[in-house]
Amino acid sequence: MARTPRNTLSADLIVRTALELMEAKGAGAFSLRGVAAELEVGPMALYTYFRNKDDLYDAVRNHLMSLLPPVPSGVPWPDQVRAVCRSLRLLMLQHPCLVQLLGGRPLSGHETARVAEGLLGVLRAAGFAPEAAARTHTTLFTYVLGSTSWEIQMAAERRDPEAWRRLRVSIESLSAREFPAVVELAPELARTTGGDEQFDYGLDLLLSGLQARTA
Repeated sequence: MARTPRNTLSADLIVRTALELMEAKGAGAFSLRGVAAELEVGPMALYTYFRNKDDLYDAVRNHLMSLLPPVPSGVPWPDQVRAVCRSLRLLMLQHPCLVQLLGGRPLSGHETARVAEGLLGVLRAAGFAPEAAARTHTTLFTYVLGSTSWEIQMAAERRDPEAWRRLRVSIESLSAREFPAVVELAPELARTTGGDEQFDYGLDLLLSGLQARTA
C-alpha cells in the first residue's frame, strides 16, 4: 500500500485497513502497529481515532455487523429468526475474522447491539417472557457462532491436503469394536461438517423446540 497522503487518514480508512489485515492474517495476528505500518504512518497517528486495540476491534466488528440486513417484516416469527441466523452465518463465512471478533467481545459494539435488539424484539413480540427471550437469544447466537466456526475450520482443513490426510488416517485407525457407531457413521459424519443443509437442520431442530414451548 502506498504511503497515506497527508490529511487523508480517517477512522474509516483505518477500519478498512485493519479489516484487510484481519482477513489476510486472522484477528489474533493484527496489531495497531501493523495497521500503522500498512498505512505508512506512525502508530501514534491511530490514537487520534482509536484509544486502543479493543477500540479498533469494536470498530471493525461494527463495520461488519452493519452489513447485516434488517429483520424481515410481515412473516411469522420463526421465519424472522431463521433469516437473522442465516444472514449472520453468511456474513461469518464471507468474513471469517468475524468469528474471532464476536467470540472475544460478544456484547461490545453498537451494531452488535442493533442485531441483538432485532432478534430480541422478534422473540418478545412472539410472546416470549423476558428471561426466555434472553436465553433463546443466547442459545441461537451461540449455535450460529459455534456451528459456523466449526464449518470454517473444517473447510480450512479440506483445503490443506496434509491436514485432511491426517484426519482421515485418524478416523480410519479407530477400532470398530471400541467405537462401532463412529466407524459405522464415518461417511455420514464427514458429510455433516458444514453447508447450508446441515446448518438448517440444526436451526430447524431449535425452532421446532421453541415453537413447541410457545404452543
